[in-house]
Amino acid sequence: MKLFLFAATMSLLSAQPIRVIAFGAHPDDCDIRAAGTAALFRAAGAQVKFVSVTNGDAGHMEIHGAALAARRLGEAKESARRLGIEYQVLDNHDGELLPTLEVRRQIIRAIREWNADIVLAPRPNDYHPDHRYTGVLVQDAAYMVGVPSLVPEVPALRKNPVFLYYEDNFQRPNPFRPDIAVSIDSVIDKKVDALDSHVSQFYEWLPWVDGKLADVPKGAAERKAWLKKARTRPIREDVRASLVNWYGEKGNAVQFYEAFEICEYGARPDEARIRQLFPMLK
Repeated sequence: MKLFLFAATMSLLSAQPIRVIAFGAHPDDCDIRAAGTAALFRAAGAQVKFVSVTNGDAGHMEIHGAALAARRLGEAKESARRLGIEYQVLDNHDGELLPTLEVRRQIIRAIREWNADIVLAPRPNDYHPDHRYTGVLVQDAAYMVGVPSLVPEVPALRKNPVFLYYEDNFQRPNPFRPDIAVSIDSVIDKKVDALDSHVSQFYEWLPWVDGKLADVPKGAAERKAWLKKARTRPIREDVRASLVNWYGEKGNAVQFYEAFEICEYGARPDEARIRQLFPMLK
């Protein structure tokens, strides 16, 4: 009888949808690093949530403060609609994020409330302090999500999620390691749709920062094509090797991808567990 109940419990647990929560410093960051993977997770029945740790109220050359925060919240909601996910924007000021106890509590609360199996976040080395501190905050929450006396109003997790870092190009103190590489060829246009939601960023602010605002096309279809090209990068040798590791020879033909590094502060998944959590790796 006990064996039957154990088997039934395990079967029920395995039938539960995978729950993924991704953190970014600003309302477009998760989309840049994980929108394709999010679309694949949703297609597989997983529940996905993006969280922006700041409200993005400084990321524009003309609009600032509450007006910009409201605009970016609307863009995040549109991205969520297009991807079929949830999107939460925390009310912390853009450009002023610090790894305080209060913000750490916000992160712990969000991970617990989502009952996450997978947590995505930037590495804590980056050109932008908001990106760095988002990485630090999520790292600092990795163990604490299971400590009941912290943030006691939300029950502590009884399992530690798998924490993963987004890809970046920074080399110090350590270069990014592509432990998991996901082909997003089948959903690349869906990812571009999500990015396209963030009009204030991809067609205004970021081109202005790069001195290329005049290069942005006027038509909607032309802008999407331009955005897709601008956001496509060559596949590095180590990423290609990871794609082949997960997809076999099909990995050599992949054109678009998103890659992740396993953070050692969370659960340490073996290959079987990674394939269980990432059903698209086949």
